[in-house]
Amino acid sequence: MTSTRWERVQALFHEVVDLPDDERRAFVLCSCGDDTELAAEVLAMLEEDARGSSLLDREVSGVARDMLDSPVRPISSTESFGPYRISSVLGEGGMGVVYLAERSDLGSRAAIKILRDAWLSPARRERFAAEQRTLAQLNHPSIARLYDADTLSDGTPWFVMEYVEGTPLTAHCDSRGASVRERLRLFRDVGEAVQHAHRHAIIHRDLKPSNILVTDDGAVKLLDFGIAKQLESLDAADQTRTMLRAMTPAYAAPEQVRAGRLGIHTDVYSLGVVLYELIAGQLPFDLVGKTASEVERIIVEQEPERPSAVARRVPALPVGSSRLDWASRAEWADLDVLCLTAMHKDPQRRYGSVEALIRDVDHFLAGEPLDARPDSLPYRAGKFARRNWRSLTIAAVVVVAIVGLTAFYTLRLTSARNAALAEAARTQRIQQFMMNLFQGNDSEGVGPADSLRVVTLIDQGARQARSFDREPAVQAELFETLGNIYRALGRLAPAESLLEASLERRRALFGPEHEAVASSLVALGELRHVKAEYDTAEALARRAMSIATKTLPPTNPLVARATTALGQALYDRGAYAEAEPVLREAVELYSQGDTMSSWLARAMTDLANTYFYLGKYDVSDSLNRRVLEMNRQLFGVRHALVADVLINLGAIRFEWAKYPEAERHYRDALEINRAWYGDNHPETASTLTQLGRSLVSQKRLAEAEAVLRQALAINERVHGPVHPRVASSLNELARVAQNQGKLDEAEAGYRRMTDIYRTVHNDKHYVISIALSNLAGVFQARHDYAQAEQLFREAVGRYDGLLSPDHQLVGIARARLGRAIRLQGRFTEAERESRMAYDILMKQSVPSILWVQFARSDLAIGYDSLGRPADAARVRADSLAMEKQ
Repeated sequence: MTSTRWERVQALFHEVVDLPDDERRAFVLCSCGDDTELAAEVLAMLEEDARGSSLLDREVSGVARDMLDSPVRPISSTESFGPYRISSVLGEGGMGVVYLAERSDLGSRAAIKILRDAWLSPARRERFAAEQRTLAQLNHPSIARLYDADTLSDGTPWFVMEYVEGTPLTAHCDSRGASVRERLRLFRDVGEAVQHAHRHAIIHRDLKPSNILVTDDGAVKLLDFGIAKQLESLDAADQTRTMLRAMTPAYAAPEQVRAGRLGIHTDVYSLGVVLYELIAGQLPFDLVGKTASEVERIIVEQEPERPSAVARRVPALPVGSSRLDWASRAEWADLDVLCLTAMHKDPQRRYGSVEALIRDVDHFLAGEPLDARPDSLPYRAGKFARRNWRSLTIAAVVVVAIVGLTAFYTLRLTSARNAALAEAARTQRIQQFMMNLFQGNDSEGVGPADSLRVVTLIDQGARQARSFDREPAVQAELFETLGNIYRALGRLAPAESLLEASLERRRALFGPEHEAVASSLVALGELRHVKAEYDTAEALARRAMSIATKTLPPTNPLVARATTALGQALYDRGAYAEAEPVLREAVELYSQGDTMSSWLARAMTDLANTYFYLGKYDVSDSLNRRVLEMNRQLFGVRHALVADVLINLGAIRFEWAKYPEAERHYRDALEINRAWYGDNHPETASTLTQLGRSLVSQKRLAEAEAVLRQALAINERVHGPVHPRVASSLNELARVAQNQGKLDEAEAGYRRMTDIYRTVHNDKHYVISIALSNLAGVFQARHDYAQAEQLFREAVGRYDGLLSPDHQLVGIARARLGRAIRLQGRFTEAERESRMAYDILMKQSVPSILWVQFARSDLAIGYDSLGRPADAARVRADSLAMEKQ
């Protein structure tokens, strides 16, 4: 069909689609004349339109009775949906029934939704599958994941979702008597999840507290994207048709109830209603007992009462207190602006995006002016006075107040002007320094020397920077910049010298409590981190954070940078439970500004690493994928930071025993790092170690050994003989030796690895347990089961207090301990350890099949030895079922 003819078909379709049914055919035949093919095409489109073109967007007259009045066909408890089996009913609504289901192979739980639509045509089944694939792209910690989707043999659609145990947002806040700030922080998490969906061009269309659950640990989970819609599909001509109003009227935007144009602004409105209910204690409109036409009139025409006015009447928790006690009068005025701007009848007058709404929530929490508020001097002055009331004397007479504010702002502007001039001069000097640096040594000044390389330039810059003695502030900044560059190049000695000199000069210039001093402390702490001096790194980060939080507003980037440095120091020390909230705070601080900044990506990477060390591999995987997308957009696909995330994704797949996938990620990262750093850089060595690790697990030992010896040589040259990266390379080389039967060589490697970890981490870190477990494996291979048992027990004992009892590493250590005990013939004791190990491993969100099978194998052998053949047969049957998956 040509484009001209297609335009003719569309034009006729839109001319006739709104006519009564009994007039359509005659109109089409009359308009088409002798062109019977044209008439047939238009009539076919009308017929398809009457049936509804999408599972998620259907004609009310065609399906409302079938979908809302007819029950979903009964589902038998024995009926399976792929690997899932129904166990109980969770709930039933207008769109379908939700069941709790379990995977028989892994024991994990999920929610299965069966839609009230058992008559999908084959074409529409494919459309349903395509729409669910789109929704499966939503990979965010605060969005319940869509795992699978399909139709039953009769066409009934179903999809499998992450099962979330939690409480609706409003009920969670009320049951805990949450303050307005606590409610806003949770609301902010909801907004971030919705914003993530919007970035993927998907709107939710049914945001309400029952679709926003809060888990026991305070995490938000956004549910039910089953009626979500792609934005591009909303731009199509069928958008203006009467839709099946898949929505909840109390939270629906005016354009939804009028069947108008939907978009991001629709979700912004619903979020405004949720926020209204959170802070006012009730919905903006009372729709109970109202007819459909009355509901539409109220939502479209009636203005909501200000939340502050409602709060006067609605008691807070505990009963009897007033919600007005939550905030000052001025703060309630801002809360009114937040809610009513989001809920404006005119979509053009609402917040332009969820990000803009979140930004104003952040402004409120920081005591700053709202973007939605008129930018008037009295308003901003009032906000400043409330933030700095201790340093301002509030006069009783209005005239005195005005004069005082005028004088204050005059002095402030003068001071700011002088500071700006000084900053401009300093910036000019630094720019001139950099220009001179790149001119090289050409005495004629006609251009840079052809022989200059990056390292040569930095060395030259360090020499020139020492000539700035008469400008110590400029010199200190140059020292910090050059020191950071040396650190990135792996030249740690000159980096340390320059960073310490920068700190010394700034303390002499500004005193010990200045923000510039905090910046130097952070930079020096990052160097200590690279050198594995973790206690010193933590102390420097804490000192920097103390100075930054006392001298700077929370929105200053240095506060977030110091927070990130502290979080990184904590997880390097193995204090992952402490590091997690610190790094979450760092992510929140960076998110207040540019949501695509490199600093935000770095903080998210550190948070993802912390989740990895906590054994939350699925959460870490989700965050790392988000960071990978950000880094590729910020820096391009061949940047070293992209390689860092690929390494993290490979490590997660290694823990899931997906070794070929891990190898692919490592090889992609190695290609980037070699081009970026060269062959002899510690980052290249680290990537080589990870690659070697995946090769060992695939029994490609000769290839692995060559890679690992190269990594060890680089690490020892850069870091010296005692460093965690040296220990990591030694561990993998010992694994190679053990697989080759060279047990003495393997023992020597594991012992040196253990000694390094004991020295670096002051004999307290979970990696020492890993080293001991690996050393125990050598004794087990020698049939010295008693010595192996002793080392395995020490490893399990050391995990206590460092990792949670349900951590995957604890499960692996117990599984290995159980085998060492079984091989000594103590079957009852061995069965207990193997059972504990199996239960721990099966609790993981994505259990390691390798170690689950390890524990099952020992259980089966133990049961046989204990004369329990039925139990042994059951375990072996479970293993066989898992192998078939």
